[in-house]
Amino acid sequence: MKLPFFASFIVFCIWLFYELKKQHHKEAKIANSFWEREAAANNTRKKPLDDLEYISIPFDFLPMGVLKDDPEVSECHQLLWNLSEQKIVNLTGLSNTDLKLQYGAPNLPVLIDYDQNYTILARTLQKWASLLYQSGYTEEAKTILEFAVSTKTDVSASYAILSDIYRKNGQTQKIESLVQIAEGLHSAMKPSIVRILKESDPHND
Repeated sequence: MKLPFFASFIVFCIWLFYELKKQHHKEAKIANSFWEREAAANNTRKKPLDDLEYISIPFDFLPMGVLKDDPEVSECHQLLWNLSEQKIVNLTGLSNTDLKLQYGAPNLPVLIDYDQNYTILARTLQKWASLLYQSGYTEEAKTILEFAVSTKTDVSASYAILSDIYRKNGQTQKIESLVQIAEGLHSAMKPSIVRILKESDPHND
C-alpha cells in the first residue's frame, strides 16, 4: 500500500517541479521583454506631439447658466475654466513605456500632465452632470455627459446616468451606440461599463 502512494508522491513532486520551473521561465521571459522595451523607450528621441487628440471644452455648447450660483456647480465651472488654459489629452490605456516609445522619453513629463488634466476633466464633467441631473435638469445633464462620452471617458457613472436618461426618453438606440463606444475603450473599466449599459438596455431583457 505504501509503495503506490510513494510512487504517486514522487510523480506529483516531479510534476510540481516542472510546473514551477515553467512558470518561472514564463515570468522571466515577460520581465526580460518589459526591460527590453523600457530600455528602448528610454533611448527614444523626442518626437513632435502634433498627432495628439487635444480636447477643447465647448463652453458655448455646455449649460453654463444652469445653477451657476450653486457653490458646487460654480466649483465645477471654475475647474473647467482653469483646464481650458491647459492642454488636455486622453491617454488612458497607454503605459509610460508606450508613451516614451511613441513620443520619446523627454516628452513623458508633459504627456503625464496632459493626461492628468484629462482625468480632472472627466471627473469634473461627471460631478457637474450629476448635480444637474439630481436637481431635475435632465437635458442639461445629458448635454454634459454626451460631451464627456465624446472624449472617451471611462467614468462608469457617466455612462450609467446617460443610459438612464436615454432609456427614460425612449432613445434606446442611443444606448446601443454607447455600448459600441464603450467596447472601443482602452481602459480597465471597459468590461464594467459595457455590463452596466447592456443591463440598462431593455432590448437585452
